Amino acid sequence: MVESLVERVAADLVRSKYAIALTGAGISTESGIPDFRGPNGIWTKNPEAERAAYQTYDKFLRDPKEYWQAVSGGVSFYHDLRQAEPNPGHCAMAEMEKLGILKCVITQNIDGLHRKAGSRRVLEYHGAVNRLRCPSCSSRFEFEEYEMDGADEPLLPLCKKCQTPIKLDVVHFNEPIPSDVARQSLEETWKCDVMLICGTSAVVYPFAQLPRIARQRKVEQEQKAKSGLYFVKEVAAATIVEVNAEPTPLTQEGISDYIIQGKTGDILPQIVAQVKRFSR
Repeated sequence: MVESLVERVAADLVRSKYAIALTGAGISTESGIPDFRGPNGIWTKNPEAERAAYQTYDKFLRDPKEYWQAVSGGVSFYHDLRQAEPNPGHCAMAEMEKLGILKCVITQNIDGLHRKAGSRRVLEYHGAVNRLRCPSCSSRFEFEEYEMDGADEPLLPLCKKCQTPIKLDVVHFNEPIPSDVARQSLEETWKCDVMLICGTSAVVYPFAQLPRIARQRKVEQEQKAKSGLYFVKEVAAATIVEVNAEPTPLTQEGISDYIIQGKTGDILPQIVAQVKRFSR
């Protein structure tokens, strides 16, 4: 059953003109990074940590020093994310990009593993733990530029361009998605004809809008004719494929066309092998 579905998605990808991928925590658990809400998730085991997470962005707005004290309290977690290595799932996606099949990866993950694996076109929807970002001027800096890990006490890093306090380039609860990433993700969603969803149930908004837009976008694009009149251009819904350990709301709502159940680190390399076979 899995073998036939792997062949099916490989055929869909080879036929596609613009395939993209959406990924979540499930693709990184095989790199030793726990998810948040799974059976062994960080917040499942420690609900207090989830409640504290809802206050993180408010801390930055109220007192950046307090924010960095809170962030430093979880420094081992962030350090572990930066030290993690890609697994076969990440590498398979990078290989599909090199083959010209996959045009972009949009990820919820903040671990930076898609880039480490070699993917070049990556939109990190919720940011990345190896960068810092200035909310005032939107400048981004590599974490290493500020030598944060070795500090004896929490530092208050300032933007090198406008000298205002900066924060981790991570989207916390109640914090808006950076406008450049939100816009580019929407553009990629509009362009795709195949969407491969791996390791996420896509229930956290606004990220969760993307597969639903790809499914329901048939008459959403308006174009202006030379006469000055507007007409609606029909855009076919994308083919949406899930690679997830278990069925998700996307499966149950009929958003996805089909699901391959299993570990992404097992399934994605199989898809790459079939893509190569069909491309000969």
